[in-house]
Amino acid sequence: MSRIRSANTQPELTVRKWLASKGYRFKIHYPVTGKPDIAFPKKKIAVFIHGCFWHGHNCKYFIIPKTNRNFWLKKIFANKKRDLKVSRQLRKNGWKVIKIWEHEIEQKPDKIFTNLKTKLSE
Repeated sequence: MSRIRSANTQPELTVRKWLASKGYRFKIHYPVTGKPDIAFPKKKIAVFIHGCFWHGHNCKYFIIPKTNRNFWLKKIFANKKRDLKVSRQLRKNGWKVIKIWEHEIEQKPDKIFTNLKTKLSE
């Protein structure tokens, strides 16, 4: 687990590469509440790319480890609680929050990119 990166992950790089190829200008790890993976400061849009395991997504890719189960449940619950707090704070400050799940980028990239493009052009 110690080799798992928290920044510049493959899903992040995939989304950033797509955005750059379409000519979008963005900031990475912008210094605002929660340090979003991708930010559009002028439009006040924060994009978070979440891993299904680390953020407790309710999908088939979220499997709680059999060892040290209580530790992981506590950790993932704390991550979900922090995500909610960060989203609320950003929205309170006028930001639009977009969450993209890791498996969606791999399985439905066209749908993700179409939705992202729509939200960026609003």
